[in-house]
Amino acid sequence: MQSQRDHGGRLDAAVARYGGTRDQWIDLSTGINPQPYPIGPIPAAAWTDLPDEGATTAFCTAARRFWSVPEGAALLPVPGLSAAIAQIPYLRPPGRFRIDDPTYNEHAAAFLAAGWPRTTDTPADAHTVVHPNNPDGRWTDPADIDAPLSIIDESFCDTAPEHSLIDRATRPGTLILKSFGKFWGLAGLRLGAVIGDAQLVQALAERLGPWPVSGPALSIGARALTAVNWADDTRELLTAEADRLDTAVLATGATLTGGTPLFRLYDHPQAAALHRHLAERHIWTRLFPWSPTAIRLGLPGSEDWPRVLAALAEPR
Repeated sequence: MQSQRDHGGRLDAAVARYGGTRDQWIDLSTGINPQPYPIGPIPAAAWTDLPDEGATTAFCTAARRFWSVPEGAALLPVPGLSAAIAQIPYLRPPGRFRIDDPTYNEHAAAFLAAGWPRTTDTPADAHTVVHPNNPDGRWTDPADIDAPLSIIDESFCDTAPEHSLIDRATRPGTLILKSFGKFWGLAGLRLGAVIGDAQLVQALAERLGPWPVSGPALSIGARALTAVNWADDTRELLTAEADRLDTAVLATGATLTGGTPLFRLYDHPQAAALHRHLAERHIWTRLFPWSPTAIRLGLPGSEDWPRVLAALAEPR
């Protein structure tokens, strides 16, 4: 059954409503790097063999180095963070969980599905923070993370690694989540990592079962995590492109209210009209049910900038 949770993407629905074909659309509704890491050739054995210990070790070694994982913290490759997020609430008996809105909604949905009631009180039995937060880019004060089960989702943190809370990965009850779908632009790879409390990570591994991550994903991930120069250049590029987008959107009467180098959140007095104007030109953006004036745009790819800039400059 297709999830009805509020997400970006869902380009098929946009095509059905506004016409055209998928290849005619520019999807700015997500926070995925439009200039992804170039995956290069994949060894044939990655496709034909079960992922052995060597493939997993190569990925984990590269991941520990790239993310500066402290000694004593466990690391588990996972088949996309959504799979891990759905299982994490089952690692502890149900209690009260806390996550502050607005934010990525899969975490709350997973805890509710596992029978955890939600609370705004502190400390809760479990506390999830998205760091930096999606959609407003806010950073979490580490002093505010004090639950027995603490989940720190750093899916967008590779744009600013100096803000990472990876040093907390050795704390009991702490799990830090990393993604390849955002900064690396490889959402279809379905690859992530869970780092932290060894007992919790082992319990998660048992729930996911053997060989949860494909051989090609492990191969690509290990190679990407050694591409330090690519990562440094990409951070500079994303920052410049985010500034470029801000200039164009603010000229429409919007105010910048948050975001990261991968997505920008604006307040616009006619957010719905701007969203519709762009959709009619086959450019898909993101509105939110919690605010009639909030609109979020991801970055265009290099070939898409002329269309996006022209559409934003048109009178409405």
